[in-house]
Amino acid sequence: MSGSAIRPTERTAARIVPANAAGIAEGARLLRAEKLVAFPTETVYGLGADASSNAAVARIYAAKGRPAFNPLIAHVATLAEASRHGVFSAAALRLAEKFWPGPLTLVLPVAATNLVCELARAGRETVALRIPAHKNALALIAAAGLPVAAPSANRSGRISPVTARHVAEDLGPDVDLILDGGACPVGVESTIIACLGETTQLLRPGGLCRALIEEALGLALPERVASHEIVAPGALASHYAPSALVRLNAERLEPGEAGLDFGGRFSQGPATLDLSPAADLDEAAANLFAFLRELDSRGPVSIAVAPIPRHGIGEAINDRLKRAAAPRS
Repeated sequence: MSGSAIRPTERTAARIVPANAAGIAEGARLLRAEKLVAFPTETVYGLGADASSNAAVARIYAAKGRPAFNPLIAHVATLAEASRHGVFSAAALRLAEKFWPGPLTLVLPVAATNLVCELARAGRETVALRIPAHKNALALIAAAGLPVAAPSANRSGRISPVTARHVAEDLGPDVDLILDGGACPVGVESTIIACLGETTQLLRPGGLCRALIEEALGLALPERVASHEIVAPGALASHYAPSALVRLNAERLEPGEAGLDFGGRFSQGPATLDLSPAADLDEAAANLFAFLRELDSRGPVSIAVAPIPRHGIGEAINDRLKRAAAPRS
C-alpha cells in the first residue's frame, strides 16, 4: 500500500456544490455515469440515481441501508415521459394534470415502454412516478435525460433531510455529489396515490392534502387496509426516527425530555422548539424534520411532541410522527 492511500478509518468530506447551471450539469453527468447525486425537491432532499439501471439503483439501497423490498419513486420532468413508464387511468391522468409538478406520487401499472428497472420497482408490476415542483430538480432530471430514482437522502429509517447539510451529515462521501438548493419549502414527503385499474387509494399522506385530491376526483379516498406487504415507499412502520424515543400527544414535558411544541403549549425554554407558534400547519410541516434533528442532536432520552391537528397537511405530519415513535427493529 502506498503512503498516499486512504486508510480504512479515514473518510473524505461530502462534496457539496451550489445547484446552479454548472452544478446541475455536473450532477447530470454523474447520473448518466451511474453515480449518486443528492438534490433538493420541494418536499425533501432526494438521493438520485439512474432509475433505468439496476447497478445505479443498487448503490442507493447500499448507501441508505434500505431494504430492497421497499420500492423507490422515479422522478421525471414531463407527463409525456411519465406516460412512457406507467399506464394512466382516467383518475390518474386527472390528478397528474392538476397536481404535477407537485408533491404527489402516483403508483401505476407498468407500461410496455417502461424503463424503470425491476430493482427500483422492488420486483413489482407497478411503478411509482412523480414530477417534482422544484426548479433545480426539474433542471437536473431534464439535463440527465433519464428517469431519476430518488428516495430521501438519508440513512434508511432515520429523519429525512431538508437541507444539503443534513444529507452530508447522514451520507457523507457515500454520495458522489450534493446539490445545494437551500431548504425544502414543503418539508414532508409526497402524498402517494395508487391508481390501479378502477381502484384509487391513498397509500401515504404527504405534502398534498387529502381534501384537494378528493375534490379533484369527486370522491372520498378509501383508507388503505392494514397489511405487512410494502406496496409504496415510506410505508415501513418505523421510519423518520431520531435516536431519542418519541412520545406523542404530550400535554407537558417530563424531566429530562426535549419538547417539540405546536402553538405554544409547552413552557418555552432551551429544551423546546415550537414547530409553529402561530399554530400554522404548513409552517409546522416545513420545520418538522429540521427541528427533530436539532432536538435529537442535543442527546435527550426522549422527545415529547405536542398534539397536532390532523386536518390538511397535519395528516402527513401525524403520519411521520407516528412512524418516528413506532417500536424500532
